[in-house]
Amino acid sequence: MNETPPRFPRVVVEVDAPDSDVLSATLFELGATGVEERDQATLLKSSADGRVTLVASFDSFEEAHEAVASLSDMGARIEEIVGDAWRDSWKEGFHPFHLTPSVVICPPWEEWTAAPGERVLVLEPGRAFGTGLHATTSLVARALERHLDELSGREILDVGCGTGILAIVALACGATRARAVDNDPDVIDVVRENAARNGMVPRIDADTTDASELRGAWPVVVANIEARVLLPMAPHLTRLLTQGGLLVLSGVLEDQRDEVVEAYAGLRLEKVEQQDEWIALELRRV
Repeated sequence: MNETPPRFPRVVVEVDAPDSDVLSATLFELGATGVEERDQATLLKSSADGRVTLVASFDSFEEAHEAVASLSDMGARIEEIVGDAWRDSWKEGFHPFHLTPSVVICPPWEEWTAAPGERVLVLEPGRAFGTGLHATTSLVARALERHLDELSGREILDVGCGTGILAIVALACGATRARAVDNDPDVIDVVRENAARNGMVPRIDADTTDASELRGAWPVVVANIEARVLLPMAPHLTRLLTQGGLLVLSGVLEDQRDEVVEAYAGLRLEKVEQQDEWIALELRRV
């Protein structure tokens, strides 16, 4: 007798292009195991120009229905897929790429031969935000690369670490240790797995400690989070910087710049970098 093939749910939601990255991160927070992004440049197209279709995979229909309920005002819907070969199909679109001029991100199912001066990091995105493909991750990574001398032999704090990609980049660029924190307990195992793939387990401490509860101070702090989260975190992130310390913020849209800078008015703004509609701010405690 033939076995009934397994059935899996996908949550489909359409959004304006500038909002797609934030919603993708939200879908991961709601339990998605993978999120496919479709627009007019992908093989499978979105519904219209300027719109992005996000297709999120879930392990159970219960989780998918809860996600749809959370996104009820956005017209999210459930599609049913028969068979399980699709579950890893998203990996086909994730290939080695340059995150910065010298840092290459390589998924574990691919191989990359490093050129002289290249740093190759093996990264499995798992259920966390931070493959390196997002503009905000690239902006912060490039900022770290610009501050190699400041990173060398020092410790870094990564707040809202996701996959741990920025902490791992910092270690590859010369930092001695990294503290990585995130409010999602599911991503901590992803950080540790990525650290293991890169031989960095003894140098990364990853946990769910809230920024308001952290004690100590770091010479370099990075936070790639939405602006609405960065605003109330300003006093905590400022406190966690050593005198003369560097804070790099991203997850900030261009039109949110003034509001974020004002919230961190106790720090000196040294540099603003932009990619697409996103910016990264480099601030100094003086």
